[in-house]
Amino acid sequence: MSHTPSPPATPPQARFLTGSLLRHVVVMAGTGAVGLVAVFAVDLINLFYISLLGEKQIAAAVGFAGVVAFFHTSICIGLMIGITANVARAIGAGRISDARRLATHSLLLMVAITFVLGVGTVLFLHPLLRALGAQEDVAVLAQRYLTITMPSVPLVGLGMAMSGLLRSVGDAKRSMTVTLIAAGVTASLDPLFIFVFGMGLDGAAVVSVLSRCVMVALGVHGVWRVHKLLGATERARFAEDVRALTAIAGPAVLTNVATPVGAAFVTHSVAQFGASAVAGQATIDRVTPVAFGLIYALSGAVGPILSQNLGARQFDRVREALRASLWFMLVAVGVAWLLLALLQGPLIRAFSLDGVAADMVHAFCSWVCASFFFAGALFVANAAFNNLGRPLWSTGFNWARATLGTIPFAWWGAHYGPVQVMAGQGAGLVIFGTLAMVVALRLTRQLGKAPA
Repeated sequence: MSHTPSPPATPPQARFLTGSLLRHVVVMAGTGAVGLVAVFAVDLINLFYISLLGEKQIAAAVGFAGVVAFFHTSICIGLMIGITANVARAIGAGRISDARRLATHSLLLMVAITFVLGVGTVLFLHPLLRALGAQEDVAVLAQRYLTITMPSVPLVGLGMAMSGLLRSVGDAKRSMTVTLIAAGVTASLDPLFIFVFGMGLDGAAVVSVLSRCVMVALGVHGVWRVHKLLGATERARFAEDVRALTAIAGPAVLTNVATPVGAAFVTHSVAQFGASAVAGQATIDRVTPVAFGLIYALSGAVGPILSQNLGARQFDRVREALRASLWFMLVAVGVAWLLLALLQGPLIRAFSLDGVAADMVHAFCSWVCASFFFAGALFVANAAFNNLGRPLWSTGFNWARATLGTIPFAWWGAHYGPVQVMAGQGAGLVIFGTLAMVVALRLTRQLGKAPA
């Protein structure tokens, strides 16, 4: 009995080696931003519905919970950067079997790290929240919310890893769809669980977990079924692959964790001005990644473009990609600032803010958010450092910004008011965003003259 073998799966293609680099940046950042905004929109949607309950303590509890969750999200994004860079570089060099093996091993690594992270956080929730400045009643509410959501941290990691793998093969649209549908699930189920079922804060937490389940299911379908990007595990190569992944992911994680460390100090500084100030900070923290989603997406979106061209030794295209990313960032921040300035009134009303919280959002939308021109420069520089063999440079700049560029300025601002705390944080971005971009441009000019 004859057997006709099935045709081999189409290997992943290196899509970024030809064509307009500005177009690649726009498409990857645009679709990546939609997907990333969808992830952060889940938190924004939760806060919106929670604010309708009209209790400042609950809104403040969500704010403190967001600071804790921000650490996990930042670690997952750092791991995703390492996964995307390694797999994209293997694809760019034509090593498809290596790319498949790396993809599988990267998912195993992600699950192991995020499982330990989630369990460890649950064990130390109360002292963490108190250290952030949460008062007893607010700390209890935040702890209740996080106890439900923390065990699902591995789902967050898997969802982000799948999204990164899809971007590594250039499937930006599917990567976007994975997180977009998950956000749609949250928007649809939140009113049902919070109001109809009368679960309030607990309902918002349950919906977050359900949304993460949907994100992972869609990601597995795209990576495994559509692109055939998962290969068999190889125990003999696992340690080698983990070293390759952590060579980029390790510094990227350290880089990303710097941001929530700075945010934690800012939250602690703001907490002394009461629950209203914390509610205002929580609103800003959730509006920011949605409004500046294109900027937050740049590090992950530009990474595969740089890595594929570096793998193919097309150094001129690497330099051009960095310049295109910088121009794209300037336009994106300008548009976002204009929209925030125009929509600040409706935003304050939508989240039922008044007093100190309203003053904070007004100041942020009017002028503080201009510091994102320099945050964008830092994100673009991070992409260059992480994907061009200098990940520790990214780590150094981010930690310098989160410590030297945040703590002294926020400490000064805390003597005057929460708006001054935000302004101090922005001043640090101006300094270190500028320095990072200057160094990144110099790095790309040296490609081809010395080993990258």
